Amino acid sequence: MHTDTDRCVRAVQSKDARFDGWVFTAVTTTRIYCRPSCPVVPPKPQNMTFYPSAAACQQAGFRACKRCRPDTSPGSPEWNARADAVARAMRLIRDGVVDREGVPGLAARLGYSTRQVERQLRAELGAGPLALARAQRAQTARLLIETTPLPMADIAFAAGFSSVRTFNDTVREVFGLAPSELRERRKKGRGGPQTPGVIALRLPFRAPLNPDNLFGHLAATAVPGVEEWRDGAYRRTLHLPYGHGIVALSPRPDHIDCRLSLTDLRDLTHAISRCRWLLDLDADPVAVDGRLSADPLLAPLVDRAPGRRVPRTTDADEFAVRAVLGQQVSTAAARTHAARLVAAHGTPIEDPEGGLTHLFPSPAALAGLDPETLALPRSRRATLTTLVAALADGTIKLGVDTDWDAARAQLLALPGFGPWTTEVIAMRALGDPDAFLPSDLGVKKSAQSLGLPHTPAALTARAAAWRPWRAYAVQYLWATDAHPINHLPKQES
Repeated sequence: MHTDTDRCVRAVQSKDARFDGWVFTAVTTTRIYCRPSCPVVPPKPQNMTFYPSAAACQQAGFRACKRCRPDTSPGSPEWNARADAVARAMRLIRDGVVDREGVPGLAARLGYSTRQVERQLRAELGAGPLALARAQRAQTARLLIETTPLPMADIAFAAGFSSVRTFNDTVREVFGLAPSELRERRKKGRGGPQTPGVIALRLPFRAPLNPDNLFGHLAATAVPGVEEWRDGAYRRTLHLPYGHGIVALSPRPDHIDCRLSLTDLRDLTHAISRCRWLLDLDADPVAVDGRLSADPLLAPLVDRAPGRRVPRTTDADEFAVRAVLGQQVSTAAARTHAARLVAAHGTPIEDPEGGLTHLFPSPAALAGLDPETLALPRSRRATLTTLVAALADGTIKLGVDTDWDAARAQLLALPGFGPWTTEVIAMRALGDPDAFLPSDLGVKKSAQSLGLPHTPAALTARAAAWRPWRAYAVQYLWATDAHPINHLPKQES
């Protein structure tokens, strides 16, 4: 989009928040870059230059605006709607892979040389992987400066910087203020008292966002000990690269309230990325709803409750295991099976609030389980143990960098895996926005009630017009039912 100057100028002049994260406005006279919705008086068009990423702005010598804080924009929805190498690289960088494994690690995960990855990212984003990771480190540092009382040296290393000097120089360059000035500025602003050990932040999204099916689904399918709905928040435990964490997520009119407790602050970037992925916060609801509402039979559903998101997962392997446990059983039965697995094989953790007790067991922890201990049909036991073995030995790898079509082929080759299980994993674990469940009972019932074709083949043919957003169409179809997954839980502990 950044190459369409006229469109970008119109977005800035109208302060259109829909384009935040899609494009960044650099003002050549002030050397400041902003989001399109910046509240200040728009600069003259001849003084605007547009970039596809904050990292590209920073590389060009621009610093972040102190009013609109463009570094906190929602991420570009493009990276979650594509499965090519650049999109997969951006998802991995957002998860902190460059900080943990370097550019060679990023390239190895993608199956390309470091030179190819560098070239592709520069061509599309105007910055290489190191610059993109550096911009993300700066944002992580800002969050820690503003939301914790940690010493600056601890923040520097927690944010992924190699030295305090590099941390100081980067913060000054990106934000135009020294770290200590950022903290002082926050104290004079809207910052309130902080709970010790808890990082409180606001996760932005593109409006509209309908929280009903999003939080309703997560709460209704919550595995006891791992997840819960408490005091208006969805809480769960997190597997993280350096330790574990607990997150509480609450819907608000213009943001998601996020409260993180981490055993290692180096996991902050990854934890934020996982939370945004879980709630599908980088989606473009205008594009999605515009395509779906073009179908006259779907339009009333979209108009009645726009902005539905796809409830995802924080751990793709975990969801794959739970998808098998949920085959051909009710939501309550699936929760029961998962809770038994957690109690027997999960890693115990301490929760200050007392509701969460375990991390969901990893494939390695489940690799040696005795199938006879599972209260499942024999065929389902074989399906589960085969999946766990493939995940544990790396035969199948599921994650944000996974090639969607390749993963489908691998999963379908496993015993007991059919289109429903494969597609629900593609939808909720891998994030494919076009995953579709034409054989799902709820989808078929809804389609029939709306006058849509309800046989899998006929519905798939009709749904071709909904592409590439069929996963969102499933959310609207499911929402016609009175099932608890479609309703925000009551505000009670």
